[in-house]
Amino acid sequence: MIDSLLYSIQSIIKLSPAEIDIVKSLFKEKTYKKGEFFLEEGRICKNVGFVAKGLMRYYINHDGEEKIYDFSQENEYVCNYESFLPQKPSAKNIQALEDSDVLIISHADLQLLYTNVREGERFGRIAIEYVFLQVLQDLSSFYTETPEVRYERFLKNHADLQQRISQYHVASFVGVKPQSLSRIRKRIFTQF
Repeated sequence: MIDSLLYSIQSIIKLSPAEIDIVKSLFKEKTYKKGEFFLEEGRICKNVGFVAKGLMRYYINHDGEEKIYDFSQENEYVCNYESFLPQKPSAKNIQALEDSDVLIISHADLQLLYTNVREGERFGRIAIEYVFLQVLQDLSSFYTETPEVRYERFLKNHADLQQRISQYHVASFVGVKPQSLSRIRKRIFTQF
C-alpha cells in the first residue's frame, strides 16, 4: 500500500532513503467501510488521505439534496482543503462509496513532512496547485458547459468509474436529475 504513495510523491520530488522512512512513519493505514465518512459536515478535516484501494465521493447537502462535486479513487488524494488548511469546520462531506484502504497523514504530521523532507514544501505546493487548477476547471465547466458536455468529460476523465458508481451519483456529479442523464446518454450513444 505504501509503495503507491511513495511512487506518487516521487513523481513530484526525489526522496532519500531516510526521507522514505520519514514518509512511512508519518502516514497511517486506515480502512473505511462502504458508507463510512472520511469527513462529515460540521467537523474539521484533520487528515489528508491517499486512496490505495477504493472510492470516495465529495458532496454537499443543499436544500435536502446531495450534490456530488468530486470523486477520489486509487492513487489519488482525498481531503477537504478548505477545512484542512485553516482547520475550520467543513460544510462538505467525504464518504466511502466502496470499502477503501487509505493512508492518512494528520495536519500536524504533514507539517513535520514539510520540515523534515528536503523538498517537502515543494511537494505540498505542487500538490495544492494541482487541486487549485482542478477546482477552477470544474467551476468554469459548471458555468460554461452544458450537462451533455460535462457528462462527456466525466466519461473521458473517469471512464473506469462508470462501472463503479450508480447513475444517480453520475447524474448528481454532472448536475442533472437521473432522468435527464438517461436522455443525455441516449443522445450520445445513438450518435455513434
